[in-house]
Amino acid sequence: MANYARLNSNNIVEQVVVISNDNEPTEAAGIAFCEALFNGGNWKKTSYNATIRKNFASVGYLYDPRRDAFIPPKPFPSWTSNETICQWTAPVAYPNDGKVYAWDEISKEWYEIANPFA
Repeated sequence: MANYARLNSNNIVEQVVVISNDNEPTEAAGIAFCEALFNGGNWKKTSYNATIRKNFASVGYLYDPRRDAFIPPKPFPSWTSNETICQWTAPVAYPNDGKVYAWDEISKEWYEIANPFA
């Protein structure tokens, strides 16, 4: 199976579809198939394992043609862009102690979620 993202005029992902590999011997053929099936549009291939375009596209992601990458929306104002992986990075590293944390933008730190599965 192959995955394709439909972009709007601002290069924001509006839709992600899965098509059969039979319809996608090449990326160009996959794009042509999506254009025919969905009556036009600007399509880019995406992959779950991030072998192309850095990240798997999701609705709301930005496609950056300069980097040829899908970039998720910025989650918090304090986070910065990691240009290598095209992801956002918190100003403080996520704790590596096996617990579950959430980001507090006001204090700019991680706080533990006591029982996230309750």
